[in-house]
Amino acid sequence: MTALPAAGSPAGPPPVTVLSADEARRIALRAQGLLGAPDRRAGVRGVLRHLGAVQLDTISVLARSHELVPYARLGAVGRPAVEAAYWGSGTSFEYWSHAACILPVEEWPLFAFRRRRYRERGHLWGHQVTPETYRHVLDKLRAEGPLTSTELGGAKKTAEWWDWSDTKIAVERALAFGDVVCTERRSWKRVYALAEQAIPEALFGQDRTDRECVRTLVAQAGAALGVATRADLLDYHRLRAEELDPVLADCGLVPVEVAGWGPDGAAAAAWADPAALATAPRGRHRTTLLSPFDSLIWDRARTERIFGMTHRLEAYTPKHKRVHGYFAMPLLAGGRLVGRVDPAREGRTLVARQVSLAGDRGHGARHVEALAAALREAASWVGCDDVRVETLPDEQLRPALEKLLAS
Repeated sequence: MTALPAAGSPAGPPPVTVLSADEARRIALRAQGLLGAPDRRAGVRGVLRHLGAVQLDTISVLARSHELVPYARLGAVGRPAVEAAYWGSGTSFEYWSHAACILPVEEWPLFAFRRRRYRERGHLWGHQVTPETYRHVLDKLRAEGPLTSTELGGAKKTAEWWDWSDTKIAVERALAFGDVVCTERRSWKRVYALAEQAIPEALFGQDRTDRECVRTLVAQAGAALGVATRADLLDYHRLRAEELDPVLADCGLVPVEVAGWGPDGAAAAAWADPAALATAPRGRHRTTLLSPFDSLIWDRARTERIFGMTHRLEAYTPKHKRVHGYFAMPLLAGGRLVGRVDPAREGRTLVARQVSLAGDRGHGARHVEALAAALREAASWVGCDDVRVETLPDEQLRPALEKLLAS
């Protein structure tokens, strides 16, 4: 880290810290809990509180994405323990952040600005519903307690994905507005409860201004990212520019520059968590497979900037057009993204349907040990006894890889 003197008189602004791209990468890894010893005492809830948001997704191959996030940081934490830490514990809720996310319950007051925005809009994604249906949903939850949309009266009118029933539209609107909250899922179905009953009174009663909400969320995102551009901070909780810009100067983050983050390798303006700058990031790197929805890499532009990897989820790409596979998971080793694995499960066998490694065509051998370690740990975590690798970019790597997998 170096500090460039600011232009102007000695009484002017303080020097701006300049980070190398390597320093910024290590700061980002430590901030995301992937460099240094994990805090196992804090467990899954500690991971959630620190990240501030864990994205949900319906795809389940190796496991669901919200399970993969704490696994990547803590290792083979029991999957039932992951679910117990999220659902029905009273310590988290589900809402719209980066996408549909699990959030620490302490963040309930911070999303008041978004709930107000939804109320001002008056509808949800174009769906309309009568006031009578809306009141009926709230009355039923008040009388009977937490219910799924099916228990409320039906989720869909037809089998079509987006053909919601009036009841489903009403309860999702109530969720967006903050009259209803989801703190539990049953068989992947949201369980809805009145917010006034499910959110602790000390949090439910807080009334923060939009500016206070956004300022705190930006500081939290900065701490979770370590160092971030303005675009990174916008993306973390999907803020608008008019929400972010007024609070940047007083959110507690400090301006820095990162060499190599700008166009053509130039330095770029960024913001850093002061705590992240206080000590150099050191410790052991995690070797693990990452969900494509992991907050380390969910922002594709940031992933390419920091790690030099262009990664896209290909689950919705026609099979014949896929390059790396349906649910290709980046392989993190030594603080870098060194490959991808497209996983599947067949009984008690973990199948790596397609593998790619950095430096393929005779140069991927240096990553084989990390690949084997990641596959063995993942297999053990999901209860598999064996690992089978199908497509390798370089068949010369197979003997060494299979030997490592068998050891």
